[in-house]
Amino acid sequence: MWFLGFKNLFRKRIKILQKNILKNDLTGVLLHYSRDIFYYTGTVQPSYFVVFPDEYFLFVKSGYSFALTETFIEKSKVLWEKRLDKIFQKISSFFTSKGKIGTELDVLSVNEFLKLKKVFEGFDFVDISPTILEQRKRKDQYEVEKLRKACKVVDVGHKAILQTLTEGITELKLAAAVENAVRLAGDEGMYFMRHPDFFMGRGPLTSGSNLFKISGVVSTISGVGLSPAIPAGPSRRKIKEGDLVVADMPALVEGYHADQTRTYVVGKASKNIRRMFEALKEISDHLIDSIEVGMKSFEVYRMALDKAEKLGIGKYFLNLGDERGKTFLVGHGIGLELNEPPILSCYEQSTIPDRLVITIEIHVMDKHTGVVKLEDMILVGKRKNKILNITPQELFEV
Repeated sequence: MWFLGFKNLFRKRIKILQKNILKNDLTGVLLHYSRDIFYYTGTVQPSYFVVFPDEYFLFVKSGYSFALTETFIEKSKVLWEKRLDKIFQKISSFFTSKGKIGTELDVLSVNEFLKLKKVFEGFDFVDISPTILEQRKRKDQYEVEKLRKACKVVDVGHKAILQTLTEGITELKLAAAVENAVRLAGDEGMYFMRHPDFFMGRGPLTSGSNLFKISGVVSTISGVGLSPAIPAGPSRRKIKEGDLVVADMPALVEGYHADQTRTYVVGKASKNIRRMFEALKEISDHLIDSIEVGMKSFEVYRMALDKAEKLGIGKYFLNLGDERGKTFLVGHGIGLELNEPPILSCYEQSTIPDRLVITIEIHVMDKHTGVVKLEDMILVGKRKNKILNITPQELFEV
């Protein structure tokens, strides 16, 4: 019975895609990106997933025996073929005219695009990624359970910090303890970002004076990394008594990501640090309680800034220092990729749908006091929003 429900879930996703094919006046869709193929088929073996309004086929380039056991798709529709020209021959009868074919142009190299144009001569290729990402915003119960599972793994990383953080430990050793703990708890050891040439370690963990050194590769508290080759993440700096430590911890469990940030203090926090964190949490609570289905993404950003002004910390809220100014976002979607639409930024016009999972990722930076950061994953609902992370939203004194 469970397997039948699992199969029906994927079939429902494909039916939605097929409706979008008709809505967008496409001849069909050819998917090549692993996260999208996984979403519709349940496998990430190198493949092309070809979808028409009334039919679909999975062409497996390699790992055919794996794909057969991983996907719900009927064996008659799972074909072992890696050559595009032969794939075209097998599906040519489904093309009634040389119209438009949707594919993920945002993650397709120029060389691969030229191959497609050569084989599918006379067809126009359009970007299907916005349509797919819009569908993926609404998380079904299966996905929510996977995200909850990933959040439990991230909490293991948090507990590793409580057990390991001490005066004299390096940022690198502390980060390694976190990575070891989450890997043993089931983290799959990587994460996915839908951006070309994106690079960062397993998560920015930084402390003390490094909190104020913000790399250009990300728009949040970054850390300085081990070398200019990857200038973000933990360094070999030794953590001192009284230091603040910010740990941004990702995890990937069974294809779905968790993201969480907590702030720690080695020793006792000063009154100013406590007040700063209390204000930050009040902003986070306000956003979690106030975000509604139908709201525009930029409205969430403005809401956060307005609350910070009322609390008297507008100058320090989202600050990235004199060189960078303020970050432009207060959160992002999350799921099969660590950062998914929507981006809760001053530029984002998209509408927040029901069953969207987003992060609220905010910080306060005061060069005289320090840096505190908080990040949690939120399931947006028509009645009430739910926090998926299980780690307490506290300033932790270690």
